[in-house]
Amino acid sequence: MRSQITPHITPPARSALSGLVGNTPVLQVSEPLTSAGRGFWAKLEGFNPGGIKDRPALHMVERARARGDLRPGARIVESTSGTLGLGLALAGMVYGHPVTLVTDPGLEASMVRLLTAYGALVDIVGEPHPTGGWQQARRDRVDQLRAQHPESWCPDQYNNPDNISAYTPLALELASQLGHIDVLVCSVGTGGHSAGLSRVLRQLYSGLRLVGVDTVGSTIFGQDARPRLMRGLGSSIYPGNIAYENFSEVHWVAPGEAVWTCRRLANSHYATGGWSVGAVALVAGWLARSLPDETRIVAIFPDGPQRYLGTVFDDDYCAAHGLLDSPPAPEPEVIGRPDEKEVTRWTRCTTVVDPLRPGGRDTVAGLPGPDTAEAGENEASELPGRKEENR
Repeated sequence: MRSQITPHITPPARSALSGLVGNTPVLQVSEPLTSAGRGFWAKLEGFNPGGIKDRPALHMVERARARGDLRPGARIVESTSGTLGLGLALAGMVYGHPVTLVTDPGLEASMVRLLTAYGALVDIVGEPHPTGGWQQARRDRVDQLRAQHPESWCPDQYNNPDNISAYTPLALELASQLGHIDVLVCSVGTGGHSAGLSRVLRQLYSGLRLVGVDTVGSTIFGQDARPRLMRGLGSSIYPGNIAYENFSEVHWVAPGEAVWTCRRLANSHYATGGWSVGAVALVAGWLARSLPDETRIVAIFPDGPQRYLGTVFDDDYCAAHGLLDSPPAPEPEVIGRPDEKEVTRWTRCTTVVDPLRPGGRDTVAGLPGPDTAEAGENEASELPGRKEENR
């Protein structure tokens, strides 16, 4: 007679939960985003439980606990447009911390419900800051909540160097999976993954070029801040983690162009995602069409499509915002300097400057387009650290 054994159920172990993060797959993306026989590699960070920011969330919390900045059981309070919130909810479970997430009315209702289901408290600010927009309004609210909870800790993802070092494992995964990388294409919001990945990969591949992808209306690379529809990339403040000296060029992408690309990815490669994925894939596809055949291009896809079913993949939403009017142009418009004019469509600039350092070091070593010669290496000196005025 077979004995019956009652299974012993234990709470999720730290190693089991954190072990869900990392070792995400890569996928080669080709037609219709590239020409026949061309392509780029996409690192599918949407295979993490909450997306790419699971990595820095766990790392920042772990390092803060090790330093004593975050005491056992203390509350974590942070501003988020969604993805970091998922990561912090996970980190709160792993390390035993309550989590309060400050966001704004633009966060999808489905994300609010999901974050709440994961145990986080979601605090929604009511009005944008007069000059800093929703991001600054959220940061001000974080300060208010921290004053109410003196033992609380804020990761400050915009300026925390741990947000950069968190991406070392991701860089090593890419090196192991692909062997060699010539061009890295990253969306830019807090600046964490573009800075962290390029720092490590340039030690492995000295000729690596970093291409930044921003959204129209973002102030990160020297445009004036304007209302932005896309979430997850871009900023109305100046994050301290942006490694301007590492970029070879920057592209700004408009919402309709990102939507078109997300949908083409979905019906041709199954792997797709949200605003950042669409913007990055648009630029990576053009680079794959434009650069020599042997160039190995890697694009970071920060998340998957699930949270965008009511926006990017909703016909009514997209029609209401004029996002289904036409496909993107086959190549970007080109400007000589980031502040040359207000960009409203996909635009490329091979002069990258730190907007807070007028007259400082410029980077002009852009990648060659279809009609340009190979650019030289960036020989500029290291950019000094950014001042506390960004915090």
